[in-house]
Amino acid sequence: MNEQPLVSVIIPNYNYASTIGECIKAAKNQTYPSVEVIVADDASTDDSVAIARALDVTVLQVPVNSGVSTARNLGARHAKGEVLFFVDSDVALDPDAVERAVEYLQTEPGLGAICGMYRAEPMFPDSLVKRYRAIQQYVWFCEVEGAIPGLHSALFAMRKETFLEVGEFNDRLRWTEEQDYGFRLNARYEVKAVPTIRGRHDHDGTMRVMLTKVFNRTRLGAPNWLRLNKLPGGAGTGYRALGSAFILAAVFALISTVLLGPWALLAAAVLTGIGIALDKRTYAYAFRHHGVTFGLQFTVLHLLVTLTSAVAASIGILQGLLYPSMTQRLYRVETPA
Repeated sequence: MNEQPLVSVIIPNYNYASTIGECIKAAKNQTYPSVEVIVADDASTDDSVAIARALDVTVLQVPVNSGVSTARNLGARHAKGEVLFFVDSDVALDPDAVERAVEYLQTEPGLGAICGMYRAEPMFPDSLVKRYRAIQQYVWFCEVEGAIPGLHSALFAMRKETFLEVGEFNDRLRWTEEQDYGFRLNARYEVKAVPTIRGRHDHDGTMRVMLTKVFNRTRLGAPNWLRLNKLPGGAGTGYRALGSAFILAAVFALISTVLLGPWALLAAAVLTGIGIALDKRTYAYAFRHHGVTFGLQFTVLHLLVTLTSAVAASIGILQGLLYPSMTQRLYRVETPA
C-alpha cells in the first residue's frame, strides 16, 4: 500500500437518524489525514439521508430496502480508497481508529481484515438494556483478541484488493452476513480483532428488539456452525454454548417440579449455577465494575439472553440436520486452497 493510502469509511444505514450524525462526525474527526466518508443508505424512511447530506459526506441510496449487505456492497463499489473501513451507522469510532487500522494492514501484509471492538459504555446510556448489552459484548469481544474465525462487521478494515478478491457480502442473508463473510475471508487470510481500535455502539434499547436479534442470528447461524464444525467465537464459544444448554435444561427441570417436586427444583438451581459458572467472566465484570444492584439486574437479563440463544440454537441445528441443502444454498463458504 501507499505510505498514507486513502481510506474509504463506508457507513451502511437504515433508519438510524438517532445515531448517524454521531457516527459521521466521529468518522470525519479522525487523526488519520486521508479519509473519505460514504453513507450507503438502504432506502431509509426517516431523516437519515438529510442528516448525512447536511454533514457534507457522499451519500448513496439503494432504491428499495434490501439489507445491510446490499448497502455495504454499494459503498464498496463507489469507494476510491485503497483501504475500506466499514462501520455501522450506530457506532461512533474513536478518533484514532482509522489510523490504527491502517498501521495493522501496513505491518501485516497477509492480514485479510483487522476488526475493532466496542467500548464497555454505549453511545447513549439511556436504558438498562443498552448498558447490559454494552458490557456483555465488551467482555466477549475482549476474550477473542488476536486471530478470530469470523468477522466483527460493525467496525473493521481491509484492503480494497482483498475485498475484490473475496467478493461482496452475501445479499441473501439478513442476520448472518458477517458470519458468512468471515468464514469466506478466513479461508484465504487471517482475520484479527484488537482492543486498540474502538467505538461506542448504540446498543439495542428494549428487551423485545434485543431478544429478537439474538434469536434470529443464533437460529440462522447454527446450521452453518454445524456444517463447518466450528463456532464463531465471542458468544459462540464452546463453554458458552455448553452453559446455555445447562440453562435450557434448568428451565425444563423447573417445569417438571409439578411432577417431580422439590428434587426438580434443586436440579434447576444446580443446572443454573453450572450455566452461570461457565460464563462467569461476563457476570463477574458487571458485579465488579457496577456493583451488586446492577449485577443482579445484569444476571436476570443475561439469563434471558442465554436461554433465548439455547432455544434458537436448538431450532437452528434441527433445521440444519433436516434441511442441509437450504443452508448450502444460502452460504457460499470456501475451503482453503
